[in-house]
Amino acid sequence: MEKIKKCLSCDEYLLKDICGKCGEKTVNPKPPRYSPEDRFGEYRRKQKEYSK
Repeated sequence: MEKIKKCLSCDEYLLKDICGKCGEKTVNPKPPRYSPEDRFGEYRRKQKEYSK
């Protein structure tokens, strides 16, 4: 069973690795699973803080 993917350029949801409309690569639209032992959480929070 394939998982749903999203094209970031045209916001279409599909099951393929390449979008049929624009030809861009698709990505997994779900965020990573939460873990209290997240090794990279500190870096993600810092990046999010600086990008504002």
